[in-house]
Amino acid sequence: MRELAGIAALFTGLWLAEAEAGFRSPESLVRNVYAHYGDGAPELSKGLPRDAATARQFFDPPLRKAWSAPRVEPYDFLVQSQGWKLGPVTIVVVRRQYDKTYVAANFDNRGRAVTLNFILVNGPEGWLITDIESPHDSLRMFLEQFRN
Repeated sequence: MRELAGIAALFTGLWLAEAEAGFRSPESLVRNVYAHYGDGAPELSKGLPRDAATARQFFDPPLRKAWSAPRVEPYDFLVQSQGWKLGPVTIVVVRRQYDKTYVAANFDNRGRAVTLNFILVNGPEGWLITDIESPHDSLRMFLEQFRN
């Protein structure tokens, strides 16, 4: 019985470590960002959370603090709007260059086409976001501009 408890504790520890780490593929990371913008379960329908645990899971170290910092922003950068009703999200790896991978996310938000380019890095923590570019801005500049 003690062995079973030890094995269960080991698997629980591995699962928690996996949950806190980055993602195994660039596509998986972007797919998981937009899982927070659906119409399903309430915890997955409020946009990507701003807490430290979410920042650690999705963003590289320089972007984590900016993501979790208090700020007043006019819209959610990840959907380019104050609200959302997203159509299907298509995710395409556009380019792999040195240590970065560029991934385009395309979707319709309330009848308006949106394209964002995710810049991702793969490190010991898995795939993480280092920046996201819109046609007019980048996530880093956006967060800096609207910080309190």
